[in-house]
Amino acid sequence: MVRTLICICLSGFIWTTSADARCRDYVPQPKPQNAGRDLVGADLDSIVERGYINISAYEDFPPWSYEESGEIKGVDIEIGRLIAQALGVRPHFRLVAAGENLEADLRNWIWKGPLVGGRVANVMMHIPYDSEFICRVEQVVFTGQYHVERIAIAYRHDAYPEDPPVPAYFRYDTVAVENDSISDFYLTSFAGGQMSGNMRRFPSTRDAMRALISGETMAAMGPLAQLEFAASENVGVHTPPMPGFSVGKWTSGVAVHFAYRALAYTVDDAIYAAMQDGRMERIFESHGLSYSPPLLR
Repeated sequence: MVRTLICICLSGFIWTTSADARCRDYVPQPKPQNAGRDLVGADLDSIVERGYINISAYEDFPPWSYEESGEIKGVDIEIGRLIAQALGVRPHFRLVAAGENLEADLRNWIWKGPLVGGRVANVMMHIPYDSEFICRVEQVVFTGQYHVERIAIAYRHDAYPEDPPVPAYFRYDTVAVENDSISDFYLTSFAGGQMSGNMRRFPSTRDAMRALISGETMAAMGPLAQLEFAASENVGVHTPPMPGFSVGKWTSGVAVHFAYRALAYTVDDAIYAAMQDGRMERIFESHGLSYSPPLLR
């Protein structure tokens, strides 16, 4: 899943070190042509008339979206229900696999459709927002920003009884990361690669946290929400300064097909209302997560 974020985050390493104007090298992309309504989605009136909205979310991505005992759960699923409630329709969820990058995911699930097995959704959850990226994907409206995620460090209290660890500690202490994640790339490049010998790489952040809890490592590094969700009683989580980390946090929102602006506005209003009246924060609290609202409007 995290590879979906890498498209933006690794690009952030380049863009934040450059003085280039925003999207100066942008090349217009092809828009869908001669596509049926079942391929490019549906407008707001059609969704309300039929009585349901199709929402896609990433599979096997706790605490955001996952299936457990046949039930689809997660923070993004609860937010999707808020959207459907605001429209007065039923939510139909589909969990989808992450592609090679974010552009592929948006192409498959928002504006064109996969080559085999499936069709686009009306709304896709948990889309990282980046002002440089959005002008490169004309076919999508990026809206409904609802949470600022950041990289954090989880640690065992018995390993650090006094002060929580910071990245420099991993020159000597073991740390678990998801393989090919932004935490992996950061620690690999930090301090001239001095952490490499103490890093333990795992298929997912959840697996990295299992290694921490079992005592295989002293700490784990990854997105805050994923660390908090997997933490146990003897594990603390904090967000220390990350020297030289230009993409240590990002904002998550939703994606809607570019042709359906009215739907995009309505979805954005529904999310903003939930942020204003406390429903959004309660969703995060119910999953044991810290909520960090974006600065909007």
